[in-house]
Amino acid sequence: PDPERFPRGIKALADYIHARGLKLGIYGDLGTFTCGGYPGAGTFAEWGVDMLKLDGCYSTEEEQAKGYPKMARALNATGRPIVYSCSWPAYQGGLPPKVNYTLLAEVCNLWRNYDDIQDSWDSVLSILDWFSENQDVLQPVAGPGHWNDPDMLIIGNFGLSYEQSRSQMALWTVMAAPLLMSTDLRTISPSAKEILQNRLMIQINQDPLGIQGHRIVKEKFHIEVFLRPLSQAASALVFFSRRTDIPYLYTTSLAKLHFPEDAVYEVQDVYSGKIISGLKTGDSFSVVVNPSGVVMWYLYPMAQLVREQAPG
Repeated sequence: PDPERFPRGIKALADYIHARGLKLGIYGDLGTFTCGGYPGAGTFAEWGVDMLKLDGCYSTEEEQAKGYPKMARALNATGRPIVYSCSWPAYQGGLPPKVNYTLLAEVCNLWRNYDDIQDSWDSVLSILDWFSENQDVLQPVAGPGHWNDPDMLIIGNFGLSYEQSRSQMALWTVMAAPLLMSTDLRTISPSAKEILQNRLMIQINQDPLGIQGHRIVKEKFHIEVFLRPLSQAASALVFFSRRTDIPYLYTTSLAKLHFPEDAVYEVQDVYSGKIISGLKTGDSFSVVVNPSGVVMWYLYPMAQLVREQAPG
């Protein structure tokens, strides 16, 4: 480690971070390793590292095909649970047939499929577009222990407005993305901290089923709807506005969003906490979505209505 930046070493830094209830991740690169092996894995474990992001700069496809699985074996051999983030598929275009997602799920805990995020709303939209356009391929390969990674949350930096920060948090959550912060915790604002620490949001993100959500509606007036199935027959809905003019009143029903017929739901707004009780599948409802903003709902079934049979 750099003696000027880390005068007491990485182990002391890890102890400091762990004492505050946080986890320590470290960045490595395949291109910096020699063909003699991967001595870094044992060192990472000794330091108390909780996550390794292994990039692929300056490496060939052949080196990646050998190196990423080899590092996985080396990390597992340490006996320390270290989350393993691979950039492997991003160097192969992110999609089959070049990307073998069956193999990735065996080797990596999460993987970067697409471009690096930048501190800008355009970057967030670009990533969201790519994941939505390829969701039929990407959604089935994600699950507990092996996740698609749309890259870091940039909430708390300079590139996003308050509404856009809420949107990234909600959209990343519904996509079952690993929630990895990329901001300076020493200077983070109270509003950004509140977004990142939303308990219901984190509960939804960490749902044990681990199903990645997907876009189910794309309206011509720039409103989109995302759905994530959750455990115990619950669901998360995100109503997202790409508009840049004024708040938009969006009217729909759960029936139009393909929810089961004859069900009754309790709905909680994830950000406001407001509860709507007794919403039936066929009931029409409206939400007001701010420009570049979201409304996010957590829905869980209260009952299944029984249709009355006509006398025969």
